[in-house]
Parts: sequence; structure tokens; C-alpha cells
Amino acid sequence: MKTLHTIAELREAVAAAGGAPAFVPTMGNLHEGHLALVRQARQQADAAGGGPVVASIFVNRLQFAPHEDFDSYPRTLQRDAELLQATGCDLLFAPNEAELYPEPQTFRLHPDPALADVLEGAFRPGFFGGVCTVVLKLFNAVQPRLAVFGKKDYQQLMVVRRMVSQLALPVQVLGGETARADDGLALSSRNGYLSAAERAEAPALARALRELAAQVQAGARDFKAQEARALAALRERGWAPDYVALRRQHDLAEPLGAPGEALVVLTAARLGRTRLIDNLELPPLR
Repeated sequence: MKTLHTIAELREAVAAAGGAPAFVPTMGNLHEGHLALVRQARQQADAAGGGPVVASIFVNRLQFAPHEDFDSYPRTLQRDAELLQATGCDLLFAPNEAELYPEPQTFRLHPDPALADVLEGAFRPGFFGGVCTVVLKLFNAVQPRLAVFGKKDYQQLMVVRRMVSQLALPVQVLGGETARADDGLALSSRNGYLSAAERAEAPALARALRELAAQVQAGARDFKAQEARALAALRERGWAPDYVALRRQHDLAEPLGAPGEALVVLTAARLGRTRLIDNLELPPLR
């Protein structure tokens, strides 16, 4: 595996490897969830008859609010590179800020507010604009045939897919299933912020999603009341939830409850100083 730090080096290496890469963008501090996405990209590349697998590591300042953890976000490049090499990655693109943003990034994308200003976007204003801007810039640098994003960041996946569709980008966007610990906690680079006691409590977030999903599958259709009960139950356990929301899978709009409608339940909540997100897709309603 080659590690590259400039766009020029990256493009030369991609061309030498046969072009048409499969791409996995990350912010580093990798865990098994990231590595599963790289394996998915490797499988797709091999099935298509070749082409390199490219992963990127870049902590994107544009998607962090001033009070968030940009400066303290874990940066573990050497360890990450070793993990990627063992997982079948061919090229690692690890630019610094000056390489990716050589001048102030005054041109930015503003994604559809109906999709990007709800849920995460409501609690992290400007977040998805920062995501779309860096993803588009990375797509232009890597020029991938396909890109793999984790479903744990469900709304991000939806926003990127909408951006690719509306801008006619020649990139197939695939979703990778959420990787979980044995106790059900969704793997996240921020799980390392949890204390031992918080780590023991953290699986309650996934349990709350499963319980709400089970109610819906059993026929409950008072979605707002179900969301409110889930929020209250998390607060009783010491969480500070931002939202628990049932939404349609394809556009994250409020559900109608019609037969055949495929829903997803999404949540974000703080446990101590750590903000965790998770989601669970439901089968179509009957």
C-alpha cells in the first residue's frame, strides 16, 4: 500500500494502478466498521475486474462547529495505515489541511434543507454543507467509480447520494452495514471518549431503537407518542437525547404509516460528554 499526501501524487498513483478506483473516505482513528467498508470496496473492485481501492484520512474542519471536538479528534495515522494495508487497501490518501484547502474554502455546497437541516442538521447547523464540500473535493481528487459510506451515519449517506444524483457525478454510492460490538453498541471513533461506566450504559441506545422498532412492527402507529416515550426513557437513564425519530428510509420525511412504507428510526444522544448516533432500518409496514 502506498501512502500519498498530495493530490498530484494521488492522481499519478491511481492512473498507474489502472484507474476507476473504489473509494472509502474516513476521518481516521479507524475501527472495524471502517475496515468492513474497505473490504466491501475491495470486493466490489475485484468483482468489476480490478482497479485500486483508495481510502482517505482527513479530519475536515468544515464539518465541525466551533464548540465541537475538531482539535481533540483522535489522529492515529500510523496505526490506521497498518490496519488499511492488512485489509486490502491499495492507496491511502492522507492530505494535510494546506493540501486540501490551499486557500480559504469560500465556495461551498449547500445541500437541500429538507434533507440536510433536519435531525443532525438541526442540531449541527452547517454540518452537511461541510460534509458535501469535502466529499465533492475528495471525489474530484480520487475520481472514483464507486464510494462506500457507512449506514451508521444514515443521514450523511442520504445527503451524499442526493448530491451525487443532482450533480450528475459518475460515482456509485454504496452503503455499508453498521458494525456493532457484541453488546450491540454501534462502533464509532468517539466511543473511546466513554468512561468505563458510560461504556457499560452505552448499549442502551441501540436497545431503545430495537424496542421502538418492535412496537412499530407489532402495529403501533402513534409515531410521535412512541418517539416521546423513547426520549423519556433515555432521559431517565441519564442520557441527554437530541432526538429519537421515525422517518421514511428513502427521504427521511415524516412517515405516513401506509402499508409498504419502509422506515428507519434514528437517534442522537449525549452520554456524559460523548455524543453518540445510531439508527435501525425497519421492514416495510404491513
